[in-house]
Amino acid sequence: MIIHIVAGGPTSELPNLSDFDIKDACWVGVDRGVLTLLSKDIEPVMAFGDFDSITDQELTYVKERIQKINIYHPEKDEPDMELALNWAIEQKPEKIRLFGGTGGRLDHFFANVHLLLKSKAEGIHIELINKQNLMYVQHPGSYKIERDHTKKYISFFPVSGSVENLTLQGFKYPLKNRHIPEYSTLCVSNELIDDNGTFSFTKGILMVIRSSD
Repeated sequence: MIIHIVAGGPTSELPNLSDFDIKDACWVGVDRGVLTLLSKDIEPVMAFGDFDSITDQELTYVKERIQKINIYHPEKDEPDMELALNWAIEQKPEKIRLFGGTGGRLDHFFANVHLLLKSKAEGIHIELINKQNLMYVQHPGSYKIERDHTKKYISFFPVSGSVENLTLQGFKYPLKNRHIPEYSTLCVSNELIDDNGTFSFTKGILMVIRSSD
């Protein structure tokens, strides 16, 4: 099972959600993201949020359409997206994808980027996706990465300290056992030269961003 969580970010930032509406997908709406899903004829199985970004009339509509809805007080410790993500993690899915989490307020965007770090603690692959980018984090190991003509640029950023022994094979700009210090921009806008490549490192946390122009 793959769980797709759609938050209430600008719809202009969203990819075509129907491309992700596969057989084993489970959809979850967060705040205004519930209306986004319903407008695209996608029925979320769960809804989360304080729903302070929609009108009372819209909330009534949501309650009529969604059987399982979790409404929270606006003054709470966790953002709506994190509440939905915590539920999704409990379901033990193969993968979690977050949509509608970019654009608009930068504090919300950075909060959603931080949520990607839950992938280490929970052992579940989590991606943050918008119309132009896909991002996720990886932990020490060796990984295969395949060419995607829709997102040909691949960038690597150290997260929470430096990354040790980064090796990139099959890339336009290869590396071998390179120390990448915190805040480095050395690995921005790389590209695969083959149908697939590999990246590996022995220490640190690496954020991977795949982008299109």
